[in-house]
Amino acid sequence: MSKSPTPSERERSDAAARTREKEEQAKLPYKWTQTIKDLDVAVPVAGNLRGKDIEVVMTKTKLKVAVKGQSPFIDGDLTHAIKVDESAWTLESVSGGGKEVSIHLDKSNKMEWWDAVVTNAEYKIDTSKVVPENSKLGDLDGETRGMVEKMMYDQRQKEMGKPTSEEEGKMEMLKKFQAQHPEMDFSNAKIS
Repeated sequence: MSKSPTPSERERSDAAARTREKEEQAKLPYKWTQTIKDLDVAVPVAGNLRGKDIEVVMTKTKLKVAVKGQSPFIDGDLTHAIKVDESAWTLESVSGGGKEVSIHLDKSNKMEWWDAVVTNAEYKIDTSKVVPENSKLGDLDGETRGMVEKMMYDQRQKEMGKPTSEEEGKMEMLKKFQAQHPEMDFSNAKIS
């Protein structure tokens, strides 16, 4: 029977995995970061290049970034779909006289982390270890926000020993039923 690692062993293992992941990501010809909503890619290029020298092809499921006439830095299927109309790229000057192609990808599914920019990337990250940034309720779409607010309300109600929203709904239904049927005895009724 295998034994679970101790917290210190798990911490050492996670630290080693993070170090390996950083080293692997540093080997890529680009840098990338993500939030739950979007993904940004920076591809360093020579400082003498202009926008017309760069080839960027972005579709819902594919990305290609290259200097025209050269091998691409990125060329493959995206890990997940993007919203092309909300995505863009620019060529920007950076310190040291170089430039970089900055690509902003707007995720179609704003509830998932990507393990790589493209599926054929040589190195991938462990998305189970991603620590999301703090977000505000206002950042969430209406349906998700409603669900989170309901969960928060129910949690507060439980902490105070009061009924949750579901339990309140059941009690309200019982009251209505009692009002419609005063001839029935509900003194021993239990709601579960």
